Amino acid sequence: MSQEAQDMIKKTVIYEMPGTEDVTVRRDVEYAQSEAGALTFDLYAPPGSPPEARLPAVVIVAGYPDAGFVQRLGCDFKEMGSSVSWARLIAASGMAAIAYTNREPEADLQALLRHVRDNAAALAIDPARIGVWASSGNVPLALSLLLRDAAVPLRCALLAYGYLLDLEGTTRVADAAGMFGFVHPCDGKSVADLSPEIPLLLVRAGQDQIPHLNETIERFVAQALPANLPLTLVNHPTGPHAFDLFEDSAAARGVIRQMLAFLRAHLLS
Repeated sequence: MSQEAQDMIKKTVIYEMPGTEDVTVRRDVEYAQSEAGALTFDLYAPPGSPPEARLPAVVIVAGYPDAGFVQRLGCDFKEMGSSVSWARLIAASGMAAIAYTNREPEADLQALLRHVRDNAAALAIDPARIGVWASSGNVPLALSLLLRDAAVPLRCALLAYGYLLDLEGTTRVADAAGMFGFVHPCDGKSVADLSPEIPLLLVRAGQDQIPHLNETIERFVAQALPANLPLTLVNHPTGPHAFDLFEDSAAARGVIRQMLAFLRAHLLS
């Protein structure tokens, strides 16, 4: 494995807060079976939360098949430093966090959500207070959960520096999905297909270097606002792609605090 890959695996969020080291973790809880074996998730809970608690939960969405992660980086998405550190930040903020393995991203995410809903009491989770967190190429899969006909209702969604919808005849998202290997369940969908009931936080990195990514955010916002979707936009003007991992600055830490505050506002109330 290259040094670059090793460094990427270990990369964690640049923001720190009290309690992250005291978070409790239930590892490798099985939620489904695949031809390759069990699919599992790690459940991060706030420090000191009682077993009978019914916590809100945030699912960290994986829009790439884990097989690709293992081939390229040698680990599953849930083991990445970014996934682990975000899960710990979410749990230290008073919510449960879930990071999981997959083989078929779209179907496995649905299976995970069904498992969490059906086993909420045993997992100490409130099934009526589930949100999602996604970034980069994982965003299109998370966005599919906001469709009007989505099987499992969400309380909120946080989508950071990610591709959104192909609007106005463009194919930017489809092209990127083919190039980078993430799933694109919203192909052919429009802003009108999204639920008007789910609060959405979009985080834009003003200096994002990924081709055409910000273009999809800007087109989306231009249509979402006239449609009166419950949208909040946070623009980090100087931020590069994945600024939460690579830009150790006061501005980046401020945006991360806004992200956590959004989740708390919609899941802890």
